[in-house]
Amino acid sequence: MNRIHRILLAAILLCGWLTFASAQDAEPSDLVRGGLQAIQMIDQNKTGELWDGATAAARKRVTRVDFVSQVAKARAPLGAAQQRTWVAINRQVVGDGDPDLAGQYVSIEYETRFANKVDATVRELVTFQLGTDRVWRFSGYVLR
Repeated sequence: MNRIHRILLAAILLCGWLTFASAQDAEPSDLVRGGLQAIQMIDQNKTGELWDGATAAARKRVTRVDFVSQVAKARAPLGAAQQRTWVAINRQVVGDGDPDLAGQYVSIEYETRFANKVDATVRELVTFQLGTDRVWRFSGYVLR
């Protein structure tokens, strides 16, 4: 299982924000802002709202209740985010092996300091998938 599949299976959520023709057309600053908006919704306990905007493929993989629960369980021990800095943007194309997952993806990685983990940073990875309607939708969130 490749990295993008692990991301999608670990935590799927989608909410459309950005419209571009392809991954190459997406401005990095727009992607960083979009990823930050998604993470801030999680910070504000609006995780269910993110799931509500999910693609059918994302909602098929995890229920709303399970998604909200999984994200809350992962984030609760960390406390509030104190500082967040983006560190990388990666682009990837997933082949047609699984039609639900096939397509273009962009992942934005943030290094975050949380209140309950002051001596270390945690990596937050936010992933967007380009839909057939040419809208990038939030497709994953993972803590590392």
